[in-house]
Amino acid sequence: MDGRSLAAAIAAVALALAASGCGPTKQAVDFAYPPADPDAVAGDLTVLTQRTDLVANGVLDGYAAEFERLHPRARVHFEGITDYEGEVRRRLGTKNYGDVLMIPAALPQYDYPAYFAPLGPGAAVASRYRFTDRATVAGKAYGMAESGSANGFVYNRAVWTAAGITDWPTTPAQFLADLQRIKDRSGSVPYYTNFKDAWPLTGWSDNVGSVGCDPQATAKLSVTDEPWAAGGDLNVIDTLLHDIVKRGLAERDPAGTDWERSKALLAKGDIATMQLGSWAVTQLQEAARKAGTDPAAIGFLPFPVQKDGVFCSVVVSGYQQAISLHSKNKAAARAWIDWFTDRSGAAAREGAVPTLAAAPLPSVLKPLADKGVRFIDRSEADTAQVDAIDDLAGIGLDRPDYRRKLIDMARGAQPGGPAEFFADLDRRWGEAALHVKS
Repeated sequence: MDGRSLAAAIAAVALALAASGCGPTKQAVDFAYPPADPDAVAGDLTVLTQRTDLVANGVLDGYAAEFERLHPRARVHFEGITDYEGEVRRRLGTKNYGDVLMIPAALPQYDYPAYFAPLGPGAAVASRYRFTDRATVAGKAYGMAESGSANGFVYNRAVWTAAGITDWPTTPAQFLADLQRIKDRSGSVPYYTNFKDAWPLTGWSDNVGSVGCDPQATAKLSVTDEPWAAGGDLNVIDTLLHDIVKRGLAERDPAGTDWERSKALLAKGDIATMQLGSWAVTQLQEAARKAGTDPAAIGFLPFPVQKDGVFCSVVVSGYQQAISLHSKNKAAARAWIDWFTDRSGAAAREGAVPTLAAAPLPSVLKPLADKGVRFIDRSEADTAQVDAIDDLAGIGLDRPDYRRKLIDMARGAQPGGPAEFFADLDRRWGEAALHVKS
């Protein structure tokens, strides 16, 4: 058996095991319910988080203090990790990955039962919370979203207005023309890739569904052989990123970008635009306050495509909170997740879409709602199948590598162009899909 066939077999077996609930995680059948008695919540919890900023400024410690007042026999400790994806993926190979953690975005959904304790029946969790299908495997929910986010572009409205741009671009061509106008009429960098930190590049995939205004866009990736065919969501999304860089509308040295610094630069108007979820708006507004500029200048744009004259913005889960399969305090860990989701108010403070279904959308999305933007809850029900194909194809829709290569080609650091690049991605995807389906 060659390497590709072996990988296909492994992916197929993983899918089958996840669907059956059997395999190496058969012992993890008990759901991690919180105790009925709050006084019974006890133990030291280590929570791994990508939000190093909230660890540094003490915000997370404030949440822990509130939780501990309700549960005095529990203690919550945070471990902020800068390279969250890389570090946690490595630690998943051990038993040392905390009690509560954010599921790495690049971890295939079908692998969740191997690492995390189930929170409860998927249908029961879905009756109360948004985004549950993203972490539901074989009828069991393994994660609870920290919050969700609409997707599009964070921008400095003052820079765009000074360049004479008052209307939202409705096509990729118009978006590129607006960035060119910013370049010609201001000293601002029209677009910032955050190439070096890399993780922001994965956010472009969260716009799948916005182009065709289709909540089933991700599911359809599991049944297509050519996701990058002309007119498809991924083709439109990645072509726009390529053309931004190719036309010199991004920073000159992508290898020198810096996420934390980029927030201050956009707040001050040195950068005009970044592709990010709506979760970033409050962070950029705070950066503006610190820089002494107007927080109201920070705005949010939908992806520049309309369907029947209407913008669509996909609303997707942020990181999903999960409980380590190896935690000694699963009940307390579940109590923390429930409290954080239902009672902490963190989503509202962050301007994020709350996981609790009964909670309202954040105020940062009101300008989009007022202009008739349609918010789509994208289905993630077939994510396990998509992940299996993606994993076997070696592309990484939720990893930055292939988009970094695309940017390198666009800036001349690697040979090639988008047509042959997309054709190769389609070839690899099609071959992987054939193996996974067979």
